[in-house]
Amino acid sequence: MDEGDATSLNKLHCCSSYDMSRDTLYVSKALCLITPLPFMQACRKFLTQLHRAVSSQQPPPLPLESYIHNILYEVPLPAPGRSLKFHGVYEPIVCQRPSPSELPLADYSLKQVFELLGVENLVQVFTCILLEMQILLYSQDYQRLMTVAEGITTLLFPFQWQHVYVPILPASLLHFLDAPVPYLMGLQSKAGTDRSKLELPQEANLCFVDIDNHFIELPEDFPQFPNKLEFIQEISAVLLQFGIPPEGSLHCSESATQLKSLALHDLVNDKKNGNLPGDALAVFELLQGNATLERLQALAKRTGVTVGRMPALGGSTVKEKDSRLQCEEEELREATLNVQVREVFANRFSQMFADYEAFVIQSATDLESWLTNREQMHNFDKASFLSDQPEPYLPFLSHFIETQMFATFIDNKIMSQWEDKEPLLRVFDSRIEKMRLYNVRIPNLRSSNYQKSTILKESAQSIEQRLMKIDHTAIHPHLLDMKIGQGKYEQGFFPKLQADVLAAGPTNNNRWASRTGTAQRRKDRLRQHSEHLGLDNDLREKYMQEARSLGKNLRQPKLSDLSPAVIAQTNWKFVEGLLKECRMKTKRMLVEKMGHEAVELGHGEANITGLEENTLIASLCDLMERIWSHGLQVKQGKSALWSHLLQYQEREEKLEQTAVSPVLLGPERRKSETGLTMPFLRVSLIQDMRHIQNVSEIKTDVGRARGWIRLSLEKKLLSQHLKQLLSNQALTKKLYKRYAFLRCEEEKEQFLYHLLTLNTVDYFCFTSVFTTIMIPYRAVIIPIKKLSNAITTSNPWVSVSGELGDSGVMQIPKNVLEITFDCQNLGKLTTAQIGHDNSGLLAKWLVDCVMVRNEITGHTYKFPCGRWLGKGVDDGSLERILIGELLMPCADEDLSKQCRTPPLQRSPTQTRRLSITSLAGRNNKPNAGQIQEAIGEAVNNIVKHFHKPEKERGSLTILLCGENGLVSALEQFFHHGFKSSRIFQKNVFVWDFIEKAVAYFEMTDQIGDTEEETESFRSMYKVFCHYVNAINVTPRNIGKDGKFQFLVCLGARDHLLPQWIPLLVECPLITRMYEEYALLRDHLTVNSLIRVLQTVHEFNITLESSLVKGITL
Repeated sequence: MDEGDATSLNKLHCCSSYDMSRDTLYVSKALCLITPLPFMQACRKFLTQLHRAVSSQQPPPLPLESYIHNILYEVPLPAPGRSLKFHGVYEPIVCQRPSPSELPLADYSLKQVFELLGVENLVQVFTCILLEMQILLYSQDYQRLMTVAEGITTLLFPFQWQHVYVPILPASLLHFLDAPVPYLMGLQSKAGTDRSKLELPQEANLCFVDIDNHFIELPEDFPQFPNKLEFIQEISAVLLQFGIPPEGSLHCSESATQLKSLALHDLVNDKKNGNLPGDALAVFELLQGNATLERLQALAKRTGVTVGRMPALGGSTVKEKDSRLQCEEEELREATLNVQVREVFANRFSQMFADYEAFVIQSATDLESWLTNREQMHNFDKASFLSDQPEPYLPFLSHFIETQMFATFIDNKIMSQWEDKEPLLRVFDSRIEKMRLYNVRIPNLRSSNYQKSTILKESAQSIEQRLMKIDHTAIHPHLLDMKIGQGKYEQGFFPKLQADVLAAGPTNNNRWASRTGTAQRRKDRLRQHSEHLGLDNDLREKYMQEARSLGKNLRQPKLSDLSPAVIAQTNWKFVEGLLKECRMKTKRMLVEKMGHEAVELGHGEANITGLEENTLIASLCDLMERIWSHGLQVKQGKSALWSHLLQYQEREEKLEQTAVSPVLLGPERRKSETGLTMPFLRVSLIQDMRHIQNVSEIKTDVGRARGWIRLSLEKKLLSQHLKQLLSNQALTKKLYKRYAFLRCEEEKEQFLYHLLTLNTVDYFCFTSVFTTIMIPYRAVIIPIKKLSNAITTSNPWVSVSGELGDSGVMQIPKNVLEITFDCQNLGKLTTAQIGHDNSGLLAKWLVDCVMVRNEITGHTYKFPCGRWLGKGVDDGSLERILIGELLMPCADEDLSKQCRTPPLQRSPTQTRRLSITSLAGRNNKPNAGQIQEAIGEAVNNIVKHFHKPEKERGSLTILLCGENGLVSALEQFFHHGFKSSRIFQKNVFVWDFIEKAVAYFEMTDQIGDTEEETESFRSMYKVFCHYVNAINVTPRNIGKDGKFQFLVCLGARDHLLPQWIPLLVECPLITRMYEEYALLRDHLTVNSLIRVLQTVHEFNITLESSLVKGITL
């Protein structure tokens, strides 16, 4: 501030108040034009000309009322597919409207959006908007906020943003960022404000867009837009045609400099600040250097003549004409760029959702019944739709079809059978129909190959044709019937418009639009204004004071200062919305999971978490972050939930130092005949937090919160843990305001109840996601003490395998039956191998089972054995491969733990299989019908396995070697009528019959008796002998039943079982080793078995490494 300004300020301070008789009060005015359709460029030009007329030295050709009256009453909307020219104050203005088959009208400049963000950043923000995340735009310039917000939402066609939309958020409404819902908001940044100093209530699901610095922050677990690279390349190609760099033209340091220079330029050209615009300044400098022109100026000043523009000074008229042509060309270029970029975006959705109609479920008969039952209905077959999509699209599409904008799109489609189609839907459907007509893409044939838009040139030609060839011209502005003295012009001041002239439309009826509603509203406002003017001064001042005080109170409501009743009323929408969303999400998760398990129950297979299930769980994590972010006192860290957990952990650990804190006991003790038990697993909220904190692969607070949610959900402790967390009311009150969701007792209880219902199904959402982390396991070997020694003198070992890998062979110390080991996540456990080296005096060992527990998730697997390990006993095996089953809690646990589905590995009506040749199995032999049914069921389960999506198939080992697997069923078939018992001799096994058959075939081949044998028959038994001999020479100490299991698995893998069975049937040894009634001697039964086994030939069976290790073929 200079000395002159200081003097003026002192004079101003001397004046006690504003004096109406002496002072002039200047007030800012805003010109706003409201239109039925967003003709942004035309409106901007009209308002610019209006502003130019006010600030110009010369008065406009007509009073301003004439131009305003003309655009209000005499300029119609252009018809669809047509263009219209109307006249502003100085120049004609053209606007055009797309036809019904084209993309809807959108007039915001996409050129500016790409210059501000760049293509890659824009595509990332666009993806966040599609997935309905929280998007916060940040810039010093209001216009930039509005341009980016409107530009990106324009590209959503055929979808529409359904949530909070505030492109420019006033500072007084900053608390709106606390809303636990998806939003798209714009916030003005202050000069010098650092991003780190901006405290946002929640950032777990936030996309932060710093427009001025060309920088974005994305949420974690962010799926990429399908074919993102090719998509960016196609957009970039369009931009380059118009000379726009794909990376954007406003970069970090340049951006702030440009903003400052723009502000200085505006300041220089602002006449109200005593400055001259650039062209006037040039004329002023010219006059200063020319004496003749100075005398002419003085003469004109004395006589009162106003000097107009001087064309000779640089040919301004020619420049104006060139400028107008250049402006028209630029307008055409921007319109063409807009429509071509929008076509590229629209084409992506047309390709991805070309067959969406096939998956729309229209179950209601009329609109009223559909609206009544809307929430209970499934309107879109999401699972079938996803199964029909290319693999690379699934991460994005599985999230997108869960959004509100997609649900609204499908709702509009269903309602279109009773009502007129929504405009965006109508255009989209017509495009899909056109694609089918021209065979651009074959329906139902999904491919991830990128297909570019083919109508860019056509869409540009439509725009160019309308702008270059005007279809209609509106009536020119004209003089109105105004009184003398009205419409007086005063430079630099917007005049007080004559209301009586603008209140009435033209005398003739306007055929374009009815203005009665607008005129009536205008009359009401005039009447209220006249009533206000009719009041005396005292009464008027009283009303104005009341209005001011009311406005002051309403401007910035502080929720923390309000009464509980007002708080409840103000926040009920948020609280109610969060609770409803929780109810809908948990219900959806239950319906999807239980429906899936109902199909799988008893099929001997446990599914890996599918893509859709994983998406629902990720959505639940997002919801919980929004609930914990609602009503925070002070934000700490990016995850409100993890911050709450850390503070709870800190308090509990302080208490543990003074007293032993109670822990929740996990799985129950499981006792065997030896009395040996699996030790208690200490499980608590704090313990599960420590597990997550020890996972080095998780780097952020948001990731830790999601990992903890997944772990708690898998352990069926999510509701219980959160109840324990929220039971510390002192901490909750410290962290949250009174209106927060977590302090609404009734809603909080309902929320915990909805989470409790998730305990009725089994999730593996932690195990299946964190596949590379190290997990501690505990293994316990339980022998049958009554019939053998509890401890063996040999050197035992164990190896555990799962769907994600195996632990390798681990030696067990002598006289120890329990070991712990750390291993990379094995996934769901499938097999355990147990054996010993047969050393010492007490080498023979009768093992009841092996139990293995994941010490993080608490999942305990039981691997039943019930067989001897040792030479000269049972089948002489020193090594056995055991198939695991996940143990369920016993019935005496509390309700929250017993509410879960039966095990997926076996039917609840069947007991665990015992070997026919084992001690316990002789008196429980199935009959012929049961054996045939078991074989059919086992093969059927394998066929079902391969008809599932690859990621949801689970373990094939269980279907082959499990309790109701193919090996078990064929073992029963071969044991039917088998003469296994011998007096004064050891039992004979099926493998003995197979070895004798191989010896017979080899002897026959050496004799060379080929008269009765065909070449194909000889080749078949040679292959059979080769497989049997390879199994016999394996270095593994597998017993005879184990070798039979190997043979069945290898035969199923190589599709040889249907060829081997006829060989054994034709072998003469069958009459000596099988009874006459045996199934193997019944040709009809054998032929039926062969046909059943042939059904698995079309599938590529891959065996687990534990089943083929050591066998060379």
